[in-house]
Amino acid sequence: MSLSRHTLRQLKFVLPGGLITFWLGSHHQLWSIIKGEAQVDHWARLAALASLGSAIVTVALFSYILLVPLIQGQQPNYRRWREHGVLSSVIPTLTASIVLGWTALSYTLGRWSPLGYLEGVVAASGLYALAFGLLGLIPAPKVPRQ
Repeated sequence: MSLSRHTLRQLKFVLPGGLITFWLGSHHQLWSIIKGEAQVDHWARLAALASLGSAIVTVALFSYILLVPLIQGQQPNYRRWREHGVLSSVIPTLTASIVLGWTALSYTLGRWSPLGYLEGVVAASGLYALAFGLLGLIPAPKVPRQ
């Protein structure tokens, strides 16, 4: 089996992100806060849900960007996204959701889990690296030239 260069590049995110996530158990920590299993206050659950909501928005926007060629029937120039009507508004929104989600997750894990702030930042970064590595493995559809 031969892996493409793109796949190998994405594995640079998937492997460390997966190892950090597994090692720190950050997904379990976040889930226990969301489910209310951890003995935390209302604000902890709200912050955890906000970080999860932001992650869902991030995945939805990333998926939308991948589907733009199928929706519009033309291949956008991703390098010149500022000149593309849809991408010029979606990409800044995507960037904001990434920053807000990572910040909320780092704070949530640092403040309300046994990890503490330093490991909370590392855990959030690991989860995001894993998620972006996996999202990057989704092939972008190509629109046939007419």
